[in-house]
Amino acid sequence: MTERKIPVDLILAKMAAEAEKVQHRLEKAKDILLGPLDTDIATTPHEVVYQEDRVRLRYYRPLKEARLKTPLLLVYALINRESMLDLQTDRSVIQNLLKEGMAVYLIDWGYPTRKDRYLTLNDHVNGYLDTIVDFLRERHHLAKINLMGVSLGGTLAVMYAALHPQKLNNLITIVTPTHFDTDKGLFHTWMKEIDVDRLIDTFGNLPGELLNACFLLLNPARLVFDKYVGFLENMDDQEFIENFIRMEKWIFDCPDIPGETFRQLVKDCYQQNLLIRHKLELGGKRVDLKKITMPLLNIYGRYDHLVPPEACKPLTRKVGSKDTEDICLDSGHIGILLGAKCQRELVPRIAGWLKDRDKQDKGLKAAAKPKKK
Repeated sequence: MTERKIPVDLILAKMAAEAEKVQHRLEKAKDILLGPLDTDIATTPHEVVYQEDRVRLRYYRPLKEARLKTPLLLVYALINRESMLDLQTDRSVIQNLLKEGMAVYLIDWGYPTRKDRYLTLNDHVNGYLDTIVDFLRERHHLAKINLMGVSLGGTLAVMYAALHPQKLNNLITIVTPTHFDTDKGLFHTWMKEIDVDRLIDTFGNLPGELLNACFLLLNPARLVFDKYVGFLENMDDQEFIENFIRMEKWIFDCPDIPGETFRQLVKDCYQQNLLIRHKLELGGKRVDLKKITMPLLNIYGRYDHLVPPEACKPLTRKVGSKDTEDICLDSGHIGILLGAKCQRELVPRIAGWLKDRDKQDKGLKAAAKPKKK
């Protein structure tokens, strides 16, 4: 039998070539990481037109002649920062809305401090949010505006729409949980079992870092390990590195959440599911979803691990509006805002839907005199 020879010379040559490639990549990565990087986020020009306590209202001017009569107010969640809507120039929900000729306003919830620990859901919905809506109605001489909420910011928007339907022309919700009694998402399961009283009594405000750690543990293989493997594999690609750092900036910018707001959210929504059952009370008034009579566009992601479709879909069946639409996109929670396909599809569909419903009833301008704060 002829003995097979191991081609040692070929193996060594291959190893040497690979080592040379790695050395070249490392040198290029060093030049990129030590050189100038464009990693700024939320760079779309804006002005702050209103402020109350820690809460500010940003105004973004349309990038072309305004096509809609009615301004759009964006409400992001109290969790993480609203910069997700304007992460970078080529992945910006806000810039895409401006390109559609909309006047866009965005609530910046700021960074809660110890003095904010006793603020409740009612303070945010019937306090800050209602004051801002009235400010915009007066600023634009309109009785109604358009409201769009994202994630738990959409939950706040739904509560507001049920309590103040006369102030809204249209309501849009994006990856918004309203039905909390589901076991499809691990976060929902955790919130059902959490001892929120002990947590808030201990910390006062819920630390943002603690909540962020929980989000990362929802899928540690992908959110903790895989992304850093991807970083190592692409560390010689400057565009990839800049995008990676922008996302890391957003992920780890975690404001605390006012303690009593989080306590009420967990108890009334995640543990008792009061909102979708028309039993939630804010400021002594029942949040009856049947009073949401304005057109409603409800958008969610098919592969959302944080707010699964089961937490979003029931909303349109529970409201009083006869003009409702559900849109399910093939994306996850973040991908619905940042994914390339969704970037091309999401805002045009929102803009088209709003344009079809962009009207102010006769006589409303004269009738619109918001209460003074």
